[in-house]
Amino acid sequence: MSVYAEEKLIGQARLLAAEYRRTMGKPLPGISSEIALHDAIRLLSLTPADGSAGGIDAIDPERGNKSVQIKSRTIFDETKSGQRIGQLNVDQSWDSVLLVLMDEEYEPYEIYEAERGELLEYMQKSSSGRARRGALSVARFKIIGHLVWARDGGLEPELWNNQA
Repeated sequence: MSVYAEEKLIGQARLLAAEYRRTMGKPLPGISSEIALHDAIRLLSLTPADGSAGGIDAIDPERGNKSVQIKSRTIFDETKSGQRIGQLNVDQSWDSVLLVLMDEEYEPYEIYEAERGELLEYMQKSSSGRARRGALSVARFKIIGHLVWARDGGLEPELWNNQA
């Protein structure tokens, strides 16, 4: 499949997901993670991981083939607190986690990165059973990690070395 066809397909998936939610009143299951995976790879110049690398979604060739797990969260109402991300699988051998935040149109607006060591340290020290199992809130992930891409500013060059 050509790059144009992939971009067009993801664009159509965004439209379908947004319209589905408006019509049905609930999100279309699984689509946000696929869109986020595509967006993170494209925006941060990553290489998709092969399917056999469990828990690893992408490789960053510009940073020593760092293995990256990609999580997503679509924020429909920013006034709601307690938004959570999917559980981290700490048994896999990833180096960092990217969190792609998307708006109600399934367009990315921020990407945060947290290193494995920082996440594991928080999980071990936390008094929350959810956090110890790897289920973190979006707010906590943003505190632990750092912003690597924003819709308004693109790549943060001092934080992320890849240049598209």
